Amino acid sequence: MKETTVDWPAAMKPLIKKYKTTKHPLEATNLYEMLVMVVLSAQTTDTLINQLAPALFKAVPTMSALVKVKPEDLHPYISKVRSFGNKAKWLVQIAGILKKDSAIPLTMEELIKLPGIGRKSANVIKRFAGAKAEGIVVDVHVIRVAPRLGIVKEDKPEKMEKDMMAILPETEWDAGMSMSFLGREICRPEPLCELCLMKKVCAYYQKLISG
Repeated sequence: MKETTVDWPAAMKPLIKKYKTTKHPLEATNLYEMLVMVVLSAQTTDTLINQLAPALFKAVPTMSALVKVKPEDLHPYISKVRSFGNKAKWLVQIAGILKKDSAIPLTMEELIKLPGIGRKSANVIKRFAGAKAEGIVVDVHVIRVAPRLGIVKEDKPEKMEKDMMAILPETEWDAGMSMSFLGREICRPEPLCELCLMKKVCAYYQKLISG
């Protein structure tokens, strides 16, 4: 199937509809928790972050509590997390900048100025908060799924995001998180293609069945 035959804004609608109300796998109960968990989750599984979160948030339940601790105070709670030393520093630095939960920004420009937060993290935080999308989530799952589908050929996150933002209308920028959920459930490293609602437009599947 040629890429030019796919109307991606139309093709993505069923996928977005399926996952539109699905909550992020990080089990945050408020914006502060989501920000902290997103910073910790880089190169670490969401499952591990969910496991350590209760004890961490009992110790530092708010940004105003976090601002009072030193990075090493967080180490016992997050020592299983990859690069926990750097992440502890970033979290304390963020707390020093923001001081309180109500100061957490919800614009891409302000979020990516914070230590340890890039575009992907900012997009996730904004989605959780219900803020207007300013980009498309590109995580490890999207990096696998999007080229398989054929919507983009790139494998570099920032270029993938830029290309998809040009292809899809702003109203469909939740497609990133939808592809992430698809990647977790169906389009795994060993994909369950027969179960996938995107197989009719998927370049990978079309090549598979054409031999």
